[in-house]
Amino acid sequence: MVKAFLFDMDGVLYDSMPAHVQAWHETVLSLGMNSNPDDYYLFEGMTGAATIDIFFNRAYGHDATEEEKQRIYAQKSKRFVELNPIPRPMPGAREVLEAVKKRKLKRVVVTGSGQPTLYDSLDKDFLHCFEKDLMVTGYDVKFGKPHPEPYLLGLEKAGVKADEAITVENAPLGVRSAVAAGIYTIAVNTGPLPDKVLSDAGASVVFPSMAALAENIETFFNRL
Repeated sequence: MVKAFLFDMDGVLYDSMPAHVQAWHETVLSLGMNSNPDDYYLFEGMTGAATIDIFFNRAYGHDATEEEKQRIYAQKSKRFVELNPIPRPMPGAREVLEAVKKRKLKRVVVTGSGQPTLYDSLDKDFLHCFEKDLMVTGYDVKFGKPHPEPYLLGLEKAGVKADEAITVENAPLGVRSAVAAGIYTIAVNTGPLPDKVLSDAGASVVFPSMAALAENIETFFNRL
């Protein structure tokens, strides 16, 4: 019996990935390192520190220092806010959440983001859909996606077992994380990657958008 839905945030609840990609791209270039925008869709779900370490290892063969990670992530976060001052809910996200809420299923956010105003934005854009103690952010975990820790913590906070939950993800690392935690995973392809990347990561079903999931959510529940 399904008791909870676990939602990634960027690219699932919010149409924020283009701004994240641009902010990362500009930040990495400003540090004199090579940057390919498509990389960030593949890295999506990692903690900011882990993403920074990837570029430092490519350029210098070692991880960044803690001071460098904090400074670079602050620079990237500032640019993200400039590019995305008003978060835009993903089309279809409200409808999916209302369908889940109507069935009295728990709703958990599992994100690699560490934005301090995260809950306020969610509560404003998705009124009464989320609770503050049912959130997992990049600050709550030691290991980011694709490690299962974020989704295992999400299950723990919801008080449910893996086979009592469903995850909605848009990124291959996020899919791998949820699958590694033993959770049935729906992928919504809201970025430029081929569907096969998401199915190969372990998604049980791939929808082309959150709007498409919203259109089919009642059929999905009936099949369950």
